[in-house]
Amino acid sequence: MLGLFGKKAGSLLGIDISATSVKLIELRRVASRYRVEAYAIEPLPANAVVERNIADPEVVGQTLVRALAKAGATSRSAAVAVAGSAVIIKIIELPGGLCDDEMEARIRVEADQYIPYPLEEVAIDFAVQGQSLRHQGRVDVLLAACRKEAVEVREAALALAGLAARVVDVEAYAVERCFALIAPQLADDPGSAICALIDIGVTMTTVNILSSGSIIHARELLFGARQLTDEVQRRYGLSAAEAGLAIKQGSLPGGDSGDVLGPFKEAVVEQVARALQFFFAGGQFHKVDCILLAGGIASLNGLVDLVQERLATATVVANPFADMAVSSKVDAAALVSDAPALMIACGLALRSFD
Repeated sequence: MLGLFGKKAGSLLGIDISATSVKLIELRRVASRYRVEAYAIEPLPANAVVERNIADPEVVGQTLVRALAKAGATSRSAAVAVAGSAVIIKIIELPGGLCDDEMEARIRVEADQYIPYPLEEVAIDFAVQGQSLRHQGRVDVLLAACRKEAVEVREAALALAGLAARVVDVEAYAVERCFALIAPQLADDPGSAICALIDIGVTMTTVNILSSGSIIHARELLFGARQLTDEVQRRYGLSAAEAGLAIKQGSLPGGDSGDVLGPFKEAVVEQVARALQFFFAGGQFHKVDCILLAGGIASLNGLVDLVQERLATATVVANPFADMAVSSKVDAAALVSDAPALMIACGLALRSFD
C-alpha cells in the first residue's frame, strides 16, 4: 500500500529532478547546526523529463551518476519528490487509538472514495496530523496518493545510478520544510508573517503563499526563464548553454544595456503582481509581508530591487544555506549562487532529520 513519504532512513541525499537538471544536496547535522556536505547541479538533455514526468529513466540515471561524481556525495540513500499536481491530498478523520495495521486498513477503505484510479495502480501513504478539532476522540489524517508509475519511474532512475529511493515526498512539503530555514531571515515574527514564495523555473513559475510555515495558496504560471534564454540566444547568436551561463554570470555581450534583461525583469514583476492579485481576490488577505524569489534566475542583477520597489513589499532571494556550515569540499561561493534553485533538494535532504 505504502509508497509516498517513506520512513526515516538515516542520511539521505535530497534529489530534485526537474525539466532541465538534476539537483543534489547532502546535509549533516553537527551539534545543533546543519552542514552542507556535498551538492551538485547537472543539466539534463532535452526531453528526458517532460511536463514533470520522467520520460527517459536511463538518461536521468546517467545524469545522476555525473552529479554524484561531481558532488563527491557518500550516501547512497535518497529522497525524491513528485509534483503536487500529480498527487491527491485529503485530510480525513479516523477514530483515535488505532494501531498501524488498523489505521492502514481504514485508510484503504477511505481512499477508495477519493481516488479515481484502481487502488492497485496507486501509491498511498498517510500521516496522522493530531487530534481533530471538530470531533472528540478522532484524529485528522493526511492522505496522499498518486499513480504508482510516478513513484516507480523515480525509483528506477535512482537505481540506475546505484541509489535507493528511501523517501518519495511531495514537492510542496519539501518547500515548506526548506522555508522553515529561511523564515527567521524574513521577519521579526516569522510565525505570523504571510510570505509569497515565487519560484521561477525554466518554463513554469510556481507561486506559494505561506502562513505559519504552511502553504495556504498555490498557483502555477506559464512563465519562466526560458523566455529570457531564448531571447538572449536570438539577440546575441549564443547557444542555449552559452546564453544560460552569460545570464548567470552577468556577462552578456556589451553588458546588454537593459535591452533584453530589462523587459524580462518587468515581465517578472507583472507576473508576480498578477499572482498576488489573484490571491487577494479570495478576500481573506489583502497583502503579503514579504516576497521570496527562488529558482535559477532569482539572483538576476537588479531583479529583487525592482520587485521590491514596484510592489512595495520586502523582497529577498531564497538562501536556505545562509545559517549552515559548509564542508571544505563544497565551493561556498558557487553554493550561494545556486541556492535559490535548491529549495526542493534542500527540503528533501532535511528528511534525514525527521
